[in-house]
Amino acid sequence: MSLPLDDVDLAIVRATQEGLALTPRPYDLVADQVGIRAADVMVRLERMLATGAIRRIGAVPNHYALGFTANGMTVWDVADEQANILGREVGALEFVSHAYLRPRHRPDWPYNLFAMAHGRNQAEVEQKAKIIRTLLGDACRGGEVLYSTRIFKKTGLRLGV
Repeated sequence: MSLPLDDVDLAIVRATQEGLALTPRPYDLVADQVGIRAADVMVRLERMLATGAIRRIGAVPNHYALGFTANGMTVWDVADEQANILGREVGALEFVSHAYLRPRHRPDWPYNLFAMAHGRNQAEVEQKAKIIRTLLGDACRGGEVLYSTRIFKKTGLRLGV
């Protein structure tokens, strides 16, 4: 359960929601904006993470800028009794940026395990999909790779200024 955020917490969220500066000491810049010490910014962010007020602090790479122009969402029909374990194993693969379970919508959509793989071309993504398929073994009844055709801006909730 998250605790209420005070004005300083809200100022920190506003100062960081568009991303941290790419500098050796990004929290110093946030502290200057908010008017507190960098150590206090970090303590408050840790508290907000621990209480669930914010979910994570992490890098969101631009795959296209890094040369990964083929983005394939691999979708798998995996035995439900093994889906959680296999999902964690697939998610741990170094080339999978995220993996998750979703409900099936039979008969049109039999897939319950999703894993995003990025490559420099579709052949590279297909090779990665084969690795996932091998890992899934007999628990997998089928799968596909769905390729991105447009880029959407990835952002979370934004507070007004």
